[in-house]
Amino acid sequence: MAANSEWGNSIKLGDGHRMTPQRREVYEVLMEHQDHPTATEVFMRVKERMPTISLATVYNCLDTLSGAGCIIQVNVDREPSRFCGNLSPHGHFHCEECGTVLDVQLREGAQASKAVKLPRGAVVERFEVAVRGQCPKCARKRKSEPSPSC
Repeated sequence: MAANSEWGNSIKLGDGHRMTPQRREVYEVLMEHQDHPTATEVFMRVKERMPTISLATVYNCLDTLSGAGCIIQVNVDREPSRFCGNLSPHGHFHCEECGTVLDVQLREGAQASKAVKLPRGAVVERFEVAVRGQCPKCARKRKSEPSPSC
C-alpha cells in the first residue's frame, strides 16, 4: 500500500479541496484495478478498508476527483457511470454481452479528433472514443456455441 499512498499524496485537487483519507482510498481503489467500476463497486471495495464510509461520501469523492481531472467518468448509454484512473489518451471498448469496459489504446501518433470533419468554427473541448462489440471472453464463448439452425 505504500506505493498507492504515494499516488494519493502527490495529487493536487485545486479549488480548495484537499486529499482527504476518504478521497485517497477511493483514488487508490481506482488505481489498483483498471476495470472501470461503478460508484457502487468502488464503495464496496473502499468499505473493506474503511468500514465507516458511506455511499454518499464515495459519490462525493468520485465527483471531486473527476472534477479535478484526477479520474475520468465514463458514461455508457443509460447505465451507471463508471470510473477510470487511466489519464493517458485512450478510448473505451464496451462489451455488448457482459457489460465489461476495457481501455483501448490509440496508435502511436494517431489523433482521433482528426478522424472526423467538424463544422467550421467548432472547437473540440473533449473527444471520446467508444468502441462496441464483444470482449475477447464473450467472443470466444459465442464462437464455441453451436449456431442456431433455422
